[in-house]
Amino acid sequence: MHFQDLKLHAALLDAVRAEGYETPTPIQEQAIPLVLTGKDLMGCAKTGTGKTAAFALPILDTLLRVPVPTGRRNPRVLVLTPTRELAAQVADNFARYGGRTRLRTTVIFGGVSQHAQEIAIRGGCDILVATPGRLLDLCGQRLLSLASIEIFVLDEADRMLDMGFINDIRKVVAMLPPARQNLMFSATFADEIKTLAGSILKAPEFVAADPPATTVELITQQLCFVERAQKIDLLLHFLKDPDMRRVLAFTRTKHGADKVVRQLQRVGIKALAIHGNKSQNARTHAMDEFRKGGTRVMVATDIAARGIDIDDITHVVIMDLPNEPDIFVHRIGRTGRAGEAGIAIAFCAEDERPLLADIERLIGKHVPRMEDYPYVSPIAPPAPTNLTPHKRTSPSVANKPSGRPGNSPYGHQGRPGGPGRADNHSRSDNAPRRSQGHDQNRGKRPPQNAPRPANSGR
Repeated sequence: MHFQDLKLHAALLDAVRAEGYETPTPIQEQAIPLVLTGKDLMGCAKTGTGKTAAFALPILDTLLRVPVPTGRRNPRVLVLTPTRELAAQVADNFARYGGRTRLRTTVIFGGVSQHAQEIAIRGGCDILVATPGRLLDLCGQRLLSLASIEIFVLDEADRMLDMGFINDIRKVVAMLPPARQNLMFSATFADEIKTLAGSILKAPEFVAADPPATTVELITQQLCFVERAQKIDLLLHFLKDPDMRRVLAFTRTKHGADKVVRQLQRVGIKALAIHGNKSQNARTHAMDEFRKGGTRVMVATDIAARGIDIDDITHVVIMDLPNEPDIFVHRIGRTGRAGEAGIAIAFCAEDERPLLADIERLIGKHVPRMEDYPYVSPIAPPAPTNLTPHKRTSPSVANKPSGRPGNSPYGHQGRPGGPGRADNHSRSDNAPRRSQGHDQNRGKRPPQNAPRPANSGR
């Protein structure tokens, strides 16, 4: 199938061709015709499958079926997203696909002054992309009305619930006209997602591009057992490989992310951090530099696990295994996007073994163990008997360092805000804190301070 087979508006087909796309992804092929019929939809698709275009293109087509008003207009479409980064990227997708039309897209989110957003709202728009906190603030100040909404999209619904937005979602839905089309997308379809879908969707169609919470087949996964204090040294070793052109590294804490960036910059590697303590301007700047290639390494906490939509990330390095196993899937999904191959390397310290066990139960297989790398933990377990050890294909670095390095700058005594740390610098982005605005900080779950027993567009 080609995009022209979907009978989209000519302006949208021109925009798709300009982006270099010819054939729709499975989620797009399934979802676009259903959305065009006006039916409610529940879409379950893993990251990197072209989900945004799966709803943006048919929504734009639907709006173009009636003449675009010439004067000020209230938004007809509301897309609710969990994070600022995702909101900005969804709005950018709408703007690019609708760039050959007169449709207007506005994005609002917290963490920045609302003045510019007020001006944009007064100017009128057709599509509004928002995070929950700022949206409710502006509606509460009577600066924004949702009375004209015809299509409501709840994006990353599972992430919304993880971040504690369920009450905000209910408040937003209560302000919407009852006669509307509802579209809901999630990477998983757990019971709580089914409950939420039942309260919003009416006789929905269900589409799933891939089984929920599975890893991307094009991603080569590799696991290194390393002492916590030597993780930064192992990262520096891998970065000697020129094939690691654009690297996204994940740490558990904001303090740990900043320390990694300082160490990389100290040896001349261009790196920036993105996490909840960064201002929105700083985060936008970091994203722009990373996207343009001005920064080789982006170090992020899980605020970016689903918020970075860049097709050519060559490597993901998971320096700290996440407390929730499904976050592992979303982290590695930042590479291997748009049909491209990618490599994900995970570091595992001794106290992270239970977290690794949870991850492997979730994905239904062992993460392949890398061979022949420095700083191997002296108590690294043997490879599982039911798994052939994975030969390293990348990175391949000559002049392997030897010997034990000195004190690592990675975290306090080599432990970047490990379990139980309560100081502000080491707090996880998922830890609760006093409100400093909205959206990112609203009602988040605290991290689990000990490993849990075994129990997941284009």
